[in-house]
Amino acid sequence: MKIVIAGGHGKIAMRLTRRLAQRGDSVVGIVRNPRHIEDIRRIGGDAALLDLERATVDEVAAVVAGADAVVFSAGSGNSATAARRDKMDRAAVVLVMDAAEKAGVRRFLHVSSINVGCAEERGIGEGYSVYLRAKHAAEQHVFSRTALDWTVLRPGVLTDGAGEGTVELTAGARVAPRHARFDQVAREDVAGVLEALVDRPGTAGRIYVVVGGPTPIEKAVDA
Repeated sequence: MKIVIAGGHGKIAMRLTRRLAQRGDSVVGIVRNPRHIEDIRRIGGDAALLDLERATVDEVAAVVAGADAVVFSAGSGNSATAARRDKMDRAAVVLVMDAAEKAGVRRFLHVSSINVGCAEERGIGEGYSVYLRAKHAAEQHVFSRTALDWTVLRPGVLTDGAGEGTVELTAGARVAPRHARFDQVAREDVAGVLEALVDRPGTAGRIYVVVGGPTPIEKAVDA
């Protein structure tokens, strides 16, 4: 399989690239910093140099052409301005989906947030609220795409642990819960779930919430 990952140098994306490359898939990470290209190649992937805040649909479509799946795992970063959060956490999702449609790639996986519906909860923090509003808007765009076989994954609070290979995976709803959760999940295990979802077209049109838990990843996804 050929998989293109938007946000290819991100912490989840790098783990996913390593996993996919180890099993023999062709992986292309979209990055905007040329210094990140060698990092991706070192773990078995390849890289396309493209700034998703400025790229055109045609430019992104040229990168994703021929892919079996596109994974959106890009993000604005913790210290981003509200304008940049909108560009990366919402508008870039639309851009990549437009490009996938133009290139004829149907499978699209979107990494969202467990708290995507909680932007208005008291005490959540203004920066986090802005981020969650952008992620919520992005999800609405995803849900509207009938030309894409999309799956949305909402991870809990991300950690950099080694991962257990086990998770708690539950069905999410288009109307996200309004109360924040802070259950943790290792980025390694999120990458493991994405790896499993890529292989399962039957998960298209579904939303999943993933946090740390006792069920082996393959079994959790199949269930």
